Amino acid sequence: MAHLLIHRGLAKKKFKENTLPAFKYCFKKKFGIETDLHVTKDNKLICFHDFNLKRKFKTNKLIKNTNFKEINKIGKKFKYYIPELKELIHISRNRNYLMLEIKSLFSKQNLLDLIKQTKKLKFFSITSFKEKNIKNIYGLKKNLKLGLCFSSVTPVEKIIKKSKLSYVKILVMEKKFLTEKKLDKIKKPKYYYTAKNKIIRKKYYNKNLIFENL
Repeated sequence: MAHLLIHRGLAKKKFKENTLPAFKYCFKKKFGIETDLHVTKDNKLICFHDFNLKRKFKTNKLIKNTNFKEINKIGKKFKYYIPELKELIHISRNRNYLMLEIKSLFSKQNLLDLIKQTKKLKFFSITSFKEKNIKNIYGLKKNLKLGLCFSSVTPVEKIIKKSKLSYVKILVMEKKFLTEKKLDKIKKPKYYYTAKNKIIRKKYYNKNLIFENL
């Protein structure tokens, strides 16, 4: 059966991305979610997509150089709360699938913290566009469901080559690859992002989709 995840918790346009209300709605509707992870200056794992606060909060500050409390003090002006990963894990109640995408390059300590926070989860995967993250976390714990992400400009041959790596358990790729028959031969699970209309969902009902605006 195909697996359907909601991109950044955006099941509907009214929600703010990577926020607890958005996640709760997805869980209520029995959907899993895909979310993004960064580390703050004070080493908090947070659910946030961008490397800086400029797009969401008009403030040119890097996440890695800003403390968690300061980030949410800035976000409060926009009626926006950025949650820690542990808050997401708590509301998921270990019943809903979480695809956790590491955005920045994590240190060994960051990865150990991530492993610790997710150790009781049953339904989750850890993914990244940065292969080094996946390789390093595999070196710390080999039985995790780890995935490598690919953009729309990645050559098909490269995806096929990377799929053979022992630490790559799943593949996450742009939706343009939905019609690439060479990739259908890969036996590992494949996820496609970001589907934004119900036509795609209906047409590719047998594929694992990362979706928005159901």
